[in-house]
Amino acid sequence: MKRIVFVLGPTATGKTALGVELALRLGGEIVSADSMQVYRRMNIGTAKPTKAEMRGVPHHLMDFLEPDQPFSAAAFRVLALGAIDGICQRGKLPIVVGGTGLYADAILKPLDFGASRSDPELRQKWQAFLDENGPEALHQQLKRIDPPSAERLHPNNAHRVIRALEVAALDQLPLSKQNVSPSSLPASGDLSPLLIGLTMERAALYARIERRVDRMLKDGLLEELRALLDEGLSPEAQSMQGIGYKELLPVLRGEMELGKAVELIQRNSRRYAKRQLTWFRANPAIEWHMLTESSSLSNLADEIARDFLGNSNE
Repeated sequence: MKRIVFVLGPTATGKTALGVELALRLGGEIVSADSMQVYRRMNIGTAKPTKAEMRGVPHHLMDFLEPDQPFSAAAFRVLALGAIDGICQRGKLPIVVGGTGLYADAILKPLDFGASRSDPELRQKWQAFLDENGPEALHQQLKRIDPPSAERLHPNNAHRVIRALEVAALDQLPLSKQNVSPSSLPASGDLSPLLIGLTMERAALYARIERRVDRMLKDGLLEELRALLDEGLSPEAQSMQGIGYKELLPVLRGEMELGKAVELIQRNSRRYAKRQLTWFRANPAIEWHMLTESSSLSNLADEIARDFLGNSNE
């Protein structure tokens, strides 16, 4: 059995920092389980750690995909299990860090994405797009991605359109550049996981989220979005549906004031955090740690590392 640590929980709780602290203490390497941090040049809006914040710890499945490419949990599973296997072969500890619950489950559970041809996260994203933009706009997305299916399906058949968008993304798994053979990957059952969850009281968490959004704007999120569009990235790309980017698009088109867009980013981030908590709390194996503003992640990492090493020696 291969030992592995997961650091999970809602956005803005300090998962990235704790993962690095644990890696430094336990000889680990990080595997990112974040559906947005896979994209290159999308750094500020995804809260991607800087090189200084990585502190020399290798990070995998981060910053490797062009923003115009679709991605799915099926692709993530293949790449993540390949990365984990490589880390173990180097004698290091894999530490999976992220808030995308479906990605964590893709490692932990024996999900057969290839057979089921299903990706619930993609389906949820397109359902949210439908709710916000309507069936005609959804059908236009399918027309751009898969014209034959769009020709076959009526715009009012939104369920079938969403399914076609889901399958189209699964057909474009970015494996060709990764030198990964699915047949050589370890099964999830080969892993012995320690699941760490970070959370905070709701008011404190929401305050941290709002401060993070303000900091992103100050650090240049709007300019980051403008640069992506200037290089030709379509506003309809999957990556552009991420929180922080989709709300600012109307600002650049002159259709919304910046202040209103910031409020929407903060609101949608709070709602996302709530959904993350709901997802992770369904897993009884997660060991939860309630943080406050004065909590020391360094001290928490010391505690977790002592317990982990003690259990390993038993």
